[in-house]
Amino acid sequence: MRKFNPLSLGPASLIVGVLASAAFAQTPSSALPGGASSLQETFQDWRVTCSLMQNNKICSVAQVQTQQNGQRVLAIELAASKDNGASGVLMLPFGLKLQDGAILKIDNNPPLPPLSFSTCLPVGCVVPVNLTAASVNALRSGTSLTVSANAADGAQSLSLPVSLKGLAPALDRLNQLQK
Repeated sequence: MRKFNPLSLGPASLIVGVLASAAFAQTPSSALPGGASSLQETFQDWRVTCSLMQNNKICSVAQVQTQQNGQRVLAIELAASKDNGASGVLMLPFGLKLQDGAILKIDNNPPLPPLSFSTCLPVGCVVPVNLTAASVNALRSGTSLTVSANAADGAQSLSLPVSLKGLAPALDRLNQLQK
């Protein structure tokens, strides 16, 4: 499995972005650095994206993982929330037992409460994510996030590691851009 590939964001990220745009930080402003209308920066395994839409900045951090054939396995997109937490979406593959939800575990910490799937689309199944300030701090200092879900056939569970390399500086840049 390949890690984040900036060129792989394309339509998949657009779908994730559209689904979560209401949850993403929208800052009234008409300026990005250099007067740009959009911005994309890479911080190791994470990408910061900011764009202007109707005089609001919409900014997020994202990571997309694909198989060698280019098929997306996982996408996560988060934005800072006003309470120093984060909200966004997680896109997972088909074939999961939706009623069991998805579990996030940061390093060796206890797992976070299960997250419910909201829907499945042609590109995968969507899990809304709302993280507390404490969880965001754990992500900032952590090395790995593990996303787990049960297979629909009950035969196995899916466990996907998500690198946290670059997440802390990506979140710092996100906060800077939203000012």
